[in-house]
Amino acid sequence: MRICVVAEGCYPYVVGGVSSWVDSMIRSFPKHEFIVLAIVPSREWSGRFNYELPENVAEVREVYLIDDDWYRGRGQRRRAGTRSATGASVYEMLKSLLLRDTVDWTDLFGMFRDTDISLNDLLMGEDFMRAAIDVYRLRYAGIPFSDYLWTTRSIMLPLFITMKCAVPKADLYHCVATGYAGVLGAMAKSLYGCRLLVSEHGLYTREREEELIKASWVHNAYKNIWIDQFKKMADVSYGYADMVTSLFEHARELQIEAGCDEAKTRVTPNGIDVERFANLPGKDEGDEYINVGAVLRVAPIKDVKTLINSFYIAKRRESKLKLWIMGPMDEDPVYTVECQDLVANLGLEDVVFTDRVDVRQYLGKMDMTILTSLSEGQPLTVLESFAAKKPAICTDVGNCRGLLYGEDDDFGEAGILCHIMNTTEIASAMVELARTPELRERYAEVGYRRVMRKYKLSDMKDTYKEIYHHFSDDMGLEWPEDVDSADESAASPDQPEGSE
Repeated sequence: MRICVVAEGCYPYVVGGVSSWVDSMIRSFPKHEFIVLAIVPSREWSGRFNYELPENVAEVREVYLIDDDWYRGRGQRRRAGTRSATGASVYEMLKSLLLRDTVDWTDLFGMFRDTDISLNDLLMGEDFMRAAIDVYRLRYAGIPFSDYLWTTRSIMLPLFITMKCAVPKADLYHCVATGYAGVLGAMAKSLYGCRLLVSEHGLYTREREEELIKASWVHNAYKNIWIDQFKKMADVSYGYADMVTSLFEHARELQIEAGCDEAKTRVTPNGIDVERFANLPGKDEGDEYINVGAVLRVAPIKDVKTLINSFYIAKRRESKLKLWIMGPMDEDPVYTVECQDLVANLGLEDVVFTDRVDVRQYLGKMDMTILTSLSEGQPLTVLESFAAKKPAICTDVGNCRGLLYGEDDDFGEAGILCHIMNTTEIASAMVELARTPELRERYAEVGYRRVMRKYKLSDMKDTYKEIYHHFSDDMGLEWPEDVDSADESAASPDQPEGSE
């Protein structure tokens, strides 16, 4: 079976989290051929891989959401036909898209496939102008029209660039989010009659909505226009998908609430290779610190500033605390410098930024781990912490509550849950665990039991083997033998792990 993994802004460019999951999935099915359709911001990302690609990856094809080439050749390319195969005019298709009102995506996909369309001519043309005027009068008359028009053009451009993509042919498209990835998967299904699987780790639409609400670069009057665009892409992703997976039950409920057919949904928890976190090197002789490990990307979504401020409060109460921030520092260099400056301005000692590392060399030395994120799905770093028999402190995001307190077991608590950005709570949690070694030990044992019961890599592989096999049978394809000889590693040996 030929499987096309469609991923936005992660594999194989960004280490950890979803990228680690994608790498693990591909390695789990070595007898299948994979294509990676990677959606990245611009050509500056081209070829900048942070993973050694598995042997069964035949190709990485890139789609650039911001691309200077979009306008080239205008005047030489044919204008889109005035009507689609079903009789809808280009104006009607564009208007329904802008309104998010009974959008006929099949017609839209066909328009971009059937004509060598100039995006400049489309966005600057009469049909788009008429559609924009009509939608403006219906919904947005309270803001300047020129601002609305150019905002709408800038929102539509990356979507139209996506739909111009030459999608490689495959039997199954596995999209790791809705958004632009989901649009490409839906377009592939429309073109080739293939199967479409959408696996959400976080809820893409909700995450973008949260970012936009907080964003200073978008005026409040236009935030809803952007949010509506991401909801449109969720609509088409869910509509065309044959199956939609989520990591935990509440996420599945939110997918249904967002319009996904309940019959398509399925919960498929994350899994890690527990054995890779057995017998880790422990503390160095004479190390009297209480070590707190934060395995993360240094990025705003991880709210590292709240982590540092919380540690500052905790350190004043418990002098033996030491914070280790382990993970890549190059995703947002400005934010990284701000975090380092914050440490310096607070006069904090005992804060170490390790940058990208193999966390197995550090986790055994930690007394606890911590995650102060603003948004998560089902974080692998928490599962890795459990596998290493370490208690965890987490903010109440994604599935952290379920991981720490349990969802379908009676094991008890595996750590301490805190409110987002609550430095007092987070600091108190660090101090409590620092001063109570027996509590750390009890939480660690619960976490280990929980990960062994439900979150092993072998469990995840079995789940997706069943799903892939189902699609293979549905299409009448031959299922290769001995697929269970897959590499058991969640990431290739020379890749850093865990930095979500």
